[in-house]
Amino acid sequence: MDHLFSLEHTLHELSHYLPAQSSLKDFVHHNTLHAFQDRNFFDALTEATQMLGVKTRLSLREFRNKYACGEIKEEVLLRVLGAAKGPEHVDAWKHKLLDAPYEESFTGRIGQLRRNWKRLYGYDLDLVVHPLLFRLLCSYSDQGIAINPFPVLGDGFLDTMRKLEEQTYVGLLRTPRAKNMLMDETVSIERLLDILVGKKELYERYLFDQQFAHPGWSGMVSVIEHQPETLLDSRQISLKELIHFELLMEIDELDDKFGENWIPLGLRLEQAPELLFQRAALEEYHEVLRLWQLAMEWSFFDEVVYAIQNNPEAAKENSTPSFQALFCIDDREQSLRRYIEQLDSKAVTYGTPGYFGVEFFYRPMDGKFNMKVCPAPVTPKYLIKEETDQRKNSRELHFSRKTHGLIFGYLITHTIGFWSAVKLFFNLFTPRLGPASASSFKHMDRFSKLTVEHHKNDFTPEGLQVGFTKEQMAYRVANVLKSIGLVTDFAPLIYVVGHGASSINNTHYAGYDCGACCGRPGSVNARVFCYMANDPDVRTLLATQYDLSIPNRTVFIGALHDTTRDEIEFYDDQFTDSTRSAQHKTNGIVFNQALAKNAKERARRFETTSSKGDINTVHERVKRRSVSLFEPRPELNHATNALCIVGRPALTDGLFLDRRAFMNSYDYRLDPQGDYLFQILSAATPVCGGINLEYYFSRVDNQKLGAGSKLPHNVMGLIGVANGIDGDLRPGLPSQMIELHDPLRILFIIEQQPDVVMATIRRTENLYNWYQREWVLLMVVEPETKRLLQFLKGDLVPYIPETKQLKSIPADDPVLTTSNGNLPIYHLRKV
Repeated sequence: MDHLFSLEHTLHELSHYLPAQSSLKDFVHHNTLHAFQDRNFFDALTEATQMLGVKTRLSLREFRNKYACGEIKEEVLLRVLGAAKGPEHVDAWKHKLLDAPYEESFTGRIGQLRRNWKRLYGYDLDLVVHPLLFRLLCSYSDQGIAINPFPVLGDGFLDTMRKLEEQTYVGLLRTPRAKNMLMDETVSIERLLDILVGKKELYERYLFDQQFAHPGWSGMVSVIEHQPETLLDSRQISLKELIHFELLMEIDELDDKFGENWIPLGLRLEQAPELLFQRAALEEYHEVLRLWQLAMEWSFFDEVVYAIQNNPEAAKENSTPSFQALFCIDDREQSLRRYIEQLDSKAVTYGTPGYFGVEFFYRPMDGKFNMKVCPAPVTPKYLIKEETDQRKNSRELHFSRKTHGLIFGYLITHTIGFWSAVKLFFNLFTPRLGPASASSFKHMDRFSKLTVEHHKNDFTPEGLQVGFTKEQMAYRVANVLKSIGLVTDFAPLIYVVGHGASSINNTHYAGYDCGACCGRPGSVNARVFCYMANDPDVRTLLATQYDLSIPNRTVFIGALHDTTRDEIEFYDDQFTDSTRSAQHKTNGIVFNQALAKNAKERARRFETTSSKGDINTVHERVKRRSVSLFEPRPELNHATNALCIVGRPALTDGLFLDRRAFMNSYDYRLDPQGDYLFQILSAATPVCGGINLEYYFSRVDNQKLGAGSKLPHNVMGLIGVANGIDGDLRPGLPSQMIELHDPLRILFIIEQQPDVVMATIRRTENLYNWYQREWVLLMVVEPETKRLLQFLKGDLVPYIPETKQLKSIPADDPVLTTSNGNLPIYHLRKV
């Protein structure tokens, strides 16, 4: 291998550092700086800033403003400084944090080499190459937006470009040398780099500069190369092909501008650029930012852990619950669960990942493709099909392909087009769901039949098993119920509630659905789980093999909560038993009242929707807002997320956590060895951690690590978004999803014996590194004593909160529905 340049090594490193965001259909949150996750969190932030030129923390001004207004607490700041620098240096470092001047620069080393094209040649290659390159990439990978398909398709992107060059009169390239090298399959990337750069030691640096000039498209190509299922209409493309063709385009532009006598860039440099991967220089400025970040995080966390430690466990009546409900751990479900338990004191809710432990692909009636409805890292072996569909599909003539023709297009424009404009005008003032709306309830027909049960030898050509066997069903039901601690005192009705979202004109729609279902609603999963749990044979297996006896009177009912509209739909809820029907009707009233209260609480943060008025009036406003064409924030999604609480409901009963916590139910008494805890953390740590970190980085640098404002976004080929028609794909989250977010790392709070927690997180290196490298934080609550233990540098150490008092307010206090900022932790008194 050439020690100066290895193409294979460079391609591997590029794939590692480029954004790894999947297409819009599988929008799943992930750590934006995943490539740096092999370092300690704060070291990674400094390295990313110096290498990529990105901002990775709030500015000094923002930190100081938060301190001035009390969001960063004095006592917490002093504690952080004392622990990090020693009591004798607290005053000196406090002065540095509050008053010392520091230069804040985010130039980065990436791009330094290729900037010399403009400095030495007065020519901006990106400006002339990118527009055509992006259009070709978009058209080639298009998933259905284009009226006509790509004119020719070869064996991969580069072969397609050759065929296109052959079959078009003008051609993609203009100069003889570039044309000849495109058609010559023996020309290598090294040969092209020799022409452009001239020095082997600069080849890798040049390719990094080139690909990070458009990290969105390059990252998407890398994802498609390694995960072909990202595209439903598959395309063969690789990062190597993209680089090869882009180098040819650059040579073509330079030849066209200067002829073939220009000198390679590397040979004209008087001084080589800085090494791209050199160790980050840690300065006092970075230490100041680290201390501010810790002070900001623990100003909130200190209050939370004090509230949990001092939250008295309410005595529960020894009676069967009126009903029980399983929700996703999603932070948006937390407030709804609170209202349900306030309205019906005998109702009990639980949290578990929203795919409910049943991993499969789903194919809707008349669907052409299978869609994954389980966590992104999981590769399911099962398929659930929708066999019957009672819906009458909404047809809009405006969506007909006939509108693109000359004659029909002209007629429709002057007839239906007029009424379309009238309809659009009225819809601006009275928004409503329509055929163009993305509704979570459209994911599955409420009355459809699903192939949940496997019949012998029923497999797809791809080898997927259609449905589950009874043994496979029992295993999954037992696993979920035991992991959340629901093993006795079963209610007559148990609701399994998935979640999804409805909106219109929303390019990041999949990001509002269930992350545990790969960016799709959890309705199918909820119905499948209920089918399994209601099956008599499965219940027999549960009793005999898993020591889990579910009474015959208990019925599981699937449901879907639309988190944008705060509506609910139940599945398979028609009963011949009048008593059961009456119970379900009563419970339905509780759900609907809780949803209306939830909508009013959510509305307190909305700029365009008033939270004043009775709950039903506000609820209607929230519903209209969800499908308003001029509303870029159909909901706030995971904004303000900062916690993941794993423990019994008693841990947080009566606490107001301001919709900032993922809530995973867990009973340490049923899990002495930590087996269920390991399953929970193996899923929740990367999923909740990924959500939290994407919000974090999109908040601190929304232009480079986020997507900027969604207002100028166009959907590109149904795989990503870009500004205008020629821009790079925008990874990360738009500003409308992160404006209210405080960039805190997520704190996992686990109720379990300390030694069990330590043994659990050490079971796998990947899981342990999340905590050891501090990308997520960990606090353990010792069950019997409620002693707090903080995970620091590989060990659990006692933590004594600085907070000394928790404010108590009525559960219906107006502050919960009127204040638009983050609220403190409250203890809610029953009204």
